[in-house]
This record gives sequence, C-alpha cells and structure tokens, in this order.
Amino acid sequence: MAQNYRETLNLPKDEHTIPMRANLPEQEPRWQAFWHEQDLYAQLLAKPAPNGDFILHDGPPYSNGNIHMGHALNKVLKDIIVRSYAMRGYRTPYVPGWDNHGMPIENAVSQQFLQQGKTPSKVELRQACRAYAQHFVEVQRKQFERLGLVGDWEHPYLTMDYAFEAGIVRIFGELVKRGYIYRDLRPVLWCPVCQTALAEAEVEYAPKVSDAIYVAFPVVRDPKGIFANAPNPAILIWTTTPWTIPANLALAVHPELDYALVATDGKTWVLVRELVPATMETLGVKEYRVLTTVKGSELEGVVARHPIFERESPVVLADYVLAEEGTGVVHTAPGHGAEDFYTGKRYGLPILCPVDERGVFTEEAGEFAGLPIAPEGNRAVIRRLQEVGALLHYAPYHHNYPHCWRCDSPLLFRTTVQWFMNIDHMGHREKALRAIEGVRWIPEEGENRIKAMVANRPDWCLSRQRAWGVGIPAFYCEACGEVLLTPEIIEAVAQKIEQEGSDVWFDKPADYFLPAGTRCAKCGASQFRKETDVLDVWFDSGSTHRLVLETRPELRWPADLYIEGSDQHRGWFNASLMIAIGTKDAAPYRMVITHGFVLDGEGRKMSKSEGNVVDPLDVVQKMGADVLRLWVASTEYFEDVRLSDEILKYVADAYRQIRNTLRFIIGNLADFNPATDAVPYEQLHELDRWMLARLQEYVRYALQAYESFEYHRFYHETRRFCNVELSAFYLDVLKDRLYASAPDDPARRSAQTVLLELASVLTRLLAPILVHTAEEVWQRLPLPNKPASVHLAEFPTAREEWLDKSLLERWERILEVREVVNRAVESAKNEKRVPNPQSAKVVVHAPGGLYALLSQYPTPPTPDNLLARVFGVSQAEVVPASDEAIQVVVEPAPGNKCARCWLVLPEVGTRSDYPDLCERCAQVVAALA
Repeated sequence: MAQNYRETLNLPKDEHTIPMRANLPEQEPRWQAFWHEQDLYAQLLAKPAPNGDFILHDGPPYSNGNIHMGHALNKVLKDIIVRSYAMRGYRTPYVPGWDNHGMPIENAVSQQFLQQGKTPSKVELRQACRAYAQHFVEVQRKQFERLGLVGDWEHPYLTMDYAFEAGIVRIFGELVKRGYIYRDLRPVLWCPVCQTALAEAEVEYAPKVSDAIYVAFPVVRDPKGIFANAPNPAILIWTTTPWTIPANLALAVHPELDYALVATDGKTWVLVRELVPATMETLGVKEYRVLTTVKGSELEGVVARHPIFERESPVVLADYVLAEEGTGVVHTAPGHGAEDFYTGKRYGLPILCPVDERGVFTEEAGEFAGLPIAPEGNRAVIRRLQEVGALLHYAPYHHNYPHCWRCDSPLLFRTTVQWFMNIDHMGHREKALRAIEGVRWIPEEGENRIKAMVANRPDWCLSRQRAWGVGIPAFYCEACGEVLLTPEIIEAVAQKIEQEGSDVWFDKPADYFLPAGTRCAKCGASQFRKETDVLDVWFDSGSTHRLVLETRPELRWPADLYIEGSDQHRGWFNASLMIAIGTKDAAPYRMVITHGFVLDGEGRKMSKSEGNVVDPLDVVQKMGADVLRLWVASTEYFEDVRLSDEILKYVADAYRQIRNTLRFIIGNLADFNPATDAVPYEQLHELDRWMLARLQEYVRYALQAYESFEYHRFYHETRRFCNVELSAFYLDVLKDRLYASAPDDPARRSAQTVLLELASVLTRLLAPILVHTAEEVWQRLPLPNKPASVHLAEFPTAREEWLDKSLLERWERILEVREVVNRAVESAKNEKRVPNPQSAKVVVHAPGGLYALLSQYPTPPTPDNLLARVFGVSQAEVVPASDEAIQVVVEPAPGNKCARCWLVLPEVGTRSDYPDLCERCAQVVAALA
C-alpha cells in the first residue's frame, strides 16, 4: 500500500492565508471599524509628507435622497486619488461636503405639508427644509462611508451651517464692493413649475415636441413704397412657441439677407429668398412667382399689424436672424427672449411679458388671460390665428429644448427684475479666460469646453424666487423704492446670520439688521423692507473654495484638484471660477478632471421607468464595496461609463483572480521570517531574479497609471500580471520548489523572499482601490516594522538595481520556447501519446543561438531541471537542431512517478528505504522523520 506523504509537503493551510470566499458584505464593515478604532484619517494627516499637501476639494452633492451610482463613481474616484497621493508622500486632507439649500428640498418638504393639509409660514417651511436636509446628510454619510471612503466624515462642510451661510453673504458683499452686482429688468429663463428664475448652469436640453406655425403679419404701412406693385402684402414668420404671439411687438430681419416678395393667389408674402422653395412646399403652394427681392435693411420702417390684436408690429433689424429654417423673419417678443429683449431696447419697444410666474397668461394677454401657456394657451392662440386667416401652416416640431434641471419641466423666457453678477465688469470675462489657460484640464478638451461657456455666458442671474436659500441682503426704501445695499450693512446682516442662521433674515423685520438712524440716500425716509429673493444655490456651492479651503486650518487655497461630472463645466467649475475671479482674481483650482455619466450596459441612460438602474447600495450588499470600487477603477471614466449585472460579474471574476493570487502567495509565507530566512538578491534563484525584474516593470507601469489618473490601465495590467505572469506561469512553476523542497531549502527561501516582495508590492498598489481586501492581506504579511494599516504605507518605487535588462531579454526568449513546447505537449496529449504534461519528457531541438542560450541550463532528469519546471513537464532535454527551425519532440518520460512530488523520474525506485520517492523527496522525508 502506497504511503501518504501529504503531511511532509509544505502545503498552504487555510488558517495561514485569507479565505477563498471573500464574504465582503460581512467583512468590510469590520475593517471599517478597525480604521475607526485606529483613527486612520488622523494618522494619514500625521504621517510624514515629504511632497507637501495635495488638496482635493469635494464638490458637494445635494442632500436629498439616497446615493446613486453617479455618486458612487464620483466619490470612489476621489477616494482613489486621495489615498494614492497619501501613499506617494503627500499630506491629503479631504473634507467632504453637502449642498443643502435649493428647490428639490423645498419642493419635497412643501409636498409633505400639502399632504398634511398645512400651510406653513416661510420660516416654518425653512425649518422643515433644514431638518430634511440634515436627515439626508446623515443618510448619505453612512452610505458613502460604507463605500470605504476616507476623510473627515465627522466634520463635513454644510452650506446650511450658520457660519457658511454668513460667509455666502460676505462673499456677495465682496462682489458688491467691487461693483459686480446690479439689479435690472432682464429676460431670464424661468421654470413655471418651480416658479423661479434659473441660471444657465441650471438648464438642461432635452427632446421636446413643439407646435411649429407659419403666420402672416399683414403690412399696414409702407413708407418706402416697396409694396407699391404687390397686392395684399404680408410678412411671414415661423415660430415654435405660439404662446409668445400675444407678446409680439416687432418683426426682425437681417440687414444683409435678400428678402423675396412672392406673389401667390392674390397675395404677396415676404420671406428670405433662399427659403422660398422650401416654404412654398411646406405651405402646399404650387403656383407662385418672385416679384422682386430687397435687402433686409430696406424693409426697416415697414409696419405690419398684429394678426390678433389691434396694434402695430414694425420691421426691425437684427444680426442674429438666420436663413437656415423658417422664413428668415423672427417674430420678436421683447418680454420672452434675450435677443428679442435687446432688440426691443434698441428700438425703444415696451417690454410686454403677459405671462405670470406660474406660466399662465395675465390680463395683458387679452382674450387668453387665465390660460396656462401650454398646452391650452398654445392651442387657443393657434385656433384664433386660424379664425382670423393668419395661420398658414401648423405641424409638430421635434427639437432640443431647455428644461429645468431640477424638475425636468420645459422653460420659458420671462422678462423680470432680478439680481445679476456682471460678467464683463473690470475685464472679468477676459481674466477668467486667461485663468482657464493656467489650469491643467483632464481630458484636455475640457479647456475648450469651459472656455466656450465662459466666453458666451450671459451675466449671472443670482436671484431666485424661493424660500429655502440664503436671502439676498438688500433693502428697499418703503417710500421711494430705492435699493439700500452697502458693504457695511451686508456685514451687519452676515453677523446676525452667523449667530442665528439664515432663517433670521425671514423672521425679523428690516430694522433688526439696520443701524439706528439709517435713512434712504435718495428721499431721506427711514422705513425699509427686505428683499424676499434668495441667492442661486450655485452661488452657495461656487463659494465653497473660499468658505472651506480658507477656513479649515488643514486646507489651503487654491485647491490642487476638482473632479466632477462633465456637466460641471457649466455648473460648479464655472460658478467657482466666477466667484474666484470676482473676489481673488485667480482660479480656485490648479487641475480639473471630468468624468462621464453612468449608463446601462447598452449605453442608455439609467432610469427607474426603464428598469435599468443599478443601485450602488445593492451592489455593496451583494458583492461588496471592493467589487464596486474595482469596477470604477476598470472604467475609462473620462467618457461615459457602462454598468450592468453582466459587467459587474466580469469585474467580480477579476476580483476573485486577484484575490486568489494573493491568497496563494500568503499561504506560502506561513513559515517565512524575513529577518532570518530572506535570501540576498545575489543568491536568489535566476527565475526569482527574473520575477523581481518583471515586478519592477509592473511597478513602473502602475505608478505611471496612477500619476496620469488612468486607473483602467492599472486595472488591466494588474489583472494580466496576476493571471498570465503569476498564476499561469511563475507561481505554477514555483509549486514544486515551495511544496516539495525541505522547508529551509535555499531554493524555497529564495522563492519565498520574492513572494513576500510580490505580496507587499501588489497589496500597496491595490490599496487605494481594494481598500478592504488590501488591509486584510496586509495584516497577514510577515513584514518587519510595517505600518499598522496598509493605508499608512508608501507606494513601492521601481528598484533600478533589480531591473536586469539582459535577464529579461534572456527569459523573453525562454518564454517564447515555452509557448512552442506547450503547443507540442497539448498536441501529444490530444493524440494520446502522453496522458498529461507531468508524464511527459520533451526534447527541444534548438537552432544555433537559441541552443547556446538553452544549453546553459542543465537538464538532468531530476527536480532541479529548471527548463522542465518552466515547461511544466517531468523531464526536458535540449539538443542542437539540424536546421534553423525549433522542433519539440514529446515522449513519455522514462522512469516512475514519485509518490510525493508526482514527477516521473528514472531515480524513483532506486532507494530501498523509500522505493516510491525520487532522491530529493527521499532526503526531505528522511530529514523530517
């Protein structure tokens, strides 16, 4: 009966390594508790930082609802950056924050009051909003921490903190002092659902089907006699907003375009010459002729009649008129469009805006008063135009249209009195554009994107007609309406807010804030009322670089890095830049990275209605945060990224492969003490020195990937390195040395020396991504004087003295031979010439130079045959080839199978005391006996 030699082998034992099943959902909270006990964040800030500070400023998410996958992508990327910089010798304070004011919270809370049948006062509403926001700060904080994020989660910044709110008022005061702030009647984008003005950053363009109409405005005055020989002249317009027809006050043409007088069926229509054929086709007109053409400039002074109301609509000139679609004539309503407004001002037209804050026609709209502009108002206007014979054509029109970023409702232009920041004051726009050039943008096209937005942005509309926000600290004289807005009074308001919170502005009367004896500079009256509008929430978040970086002692201004979604070129990046240039004449960031959005596996937007949403909390609960983090690292996040159950399964497989590689390594280090067992580099086995050289190349590549923020490169190379070079080759070759050699055999200690280096390097490089798994491995590594946590360790650096180029070149050729041998052995196995590789002997017929290389390695039929171990067979031999081509002969290995190491060798059976063992195994077993 054959003896069982299993106990004499140096096999890894489960208790000495990490479990095969990670059980991350259960284990990760334990490691997080360990970090909390260690006060890891404080230790990170306290450890030596020879490279100085690296400040990543957190863009604040909105404290409303649970986190979604976009949050997870953003926050995990930030965490990878913070941790990797900490491990590269930087001090990396990270203060997370939340954006607390604004419409979504106010709307949610208002809905709660509505369901309760209550009508709260403004202060009661604000108090409920504050409680709601605080609740979701706590909810999201726990959810973010569950992702394994490091930072000052005990002391985040909140835009609703009293000191922060006071700071917002003071920054507004700085801009007032520098002359940036004004109040004026201007056209603004307006959300009729949220009932407030919006800034450009709050606008999203989405598909919409509008009512497109062609309308004839009959000419009533022709001072230049252009229509002397043209019967019944009318000017044609095309619009996709019929509801603006009641506000029409003019018709705009381009001065340089050619306009045709087109005769058809006893009428004369005026439109741009090059659009005549397409327009006639659309209107179904087959018989027509062009009487003449005139320049747009010649039409100035012609007066048409409004098709519905008894008022005139003069022809005016405007350079923005295009000849691309429609008629080349723009129906002009100064109360409902930015270009219309400025054209109206230039021509002295009144500003007619017959639509209220709810999107309902006012009395100024005449017969349409009381109707919502859409869809009822649109239909009523179209119907009336048809009745009076002015409607020439109607069709649905598909186009991208501005929508509210908060409620997704279509927007409209309304001309109202608002507060603005002048973007062209003191060369502000040019300063901002120059500052952009001094920032590093990743990807590079981000620079052009934000430049275009800054170059073309209008003045910033700062006022919002809402309750939950920081009040604009302006006062109005009750007697004459004059504005009272001085730096001194703004500071007095800020001090009250710092003590009592911004609710005080809505709770107390004006004289609570004003110094005794304050009088109107214009009329001398002493009674004042407060402004009721609040500041745009983008002003809140745009101020964070001042109110966080300048107030926290561990931080500094400017930030080294902002990283957010690509939509923030017009959002947070832009708002922060405007305030930074306006108050400090410099950009608030040195580097800006943008990431894409999370789409489903098919590249579609995630939405609950589509049922394709992947919830990060579900992923963490089922697979663990480390798998989610590994997915983030695997993405080329500079573009939109995809996520599905299938993609997560693929990433989970990658995680298991990496984990199993580390598990194998740790399991073979149980009896290794580096202080006594480590082998000096010069005495290492050649294969081990080759692995150290390859490891240095891997380290160099990994560090470059981290430095360029291209974590997907690190992910793919790590997966390849673990699968191809370690598991499929090096570790496989080592098994005989590790398991069958004597425990203290120098060859085995050589392998263990390199295994420890491999584990140390891999664990540290993986630590910013697989934060929990890396800690689990780190605690098992027999490293002398190691930090208490892997996250307090430093990244490895490539050791040039181990980068043996000649060794790498030599082994590159050997590995090429290995591929040829593997194919030959596989063929022999398929042809049933050998049952498996371990029962085979290969004879490599190597040509000239290759033979000179391979013949340097002895090939005795013993366990020491390096080439046999590399080729994965029992025996290998090298002979010179008769021609220039390599040939491999595969045959059954002569000898018997060793019962302990399973190699087939001639020497098995030559010892009477151990007849079933090879000489090497017999010596080991005898020594252990």
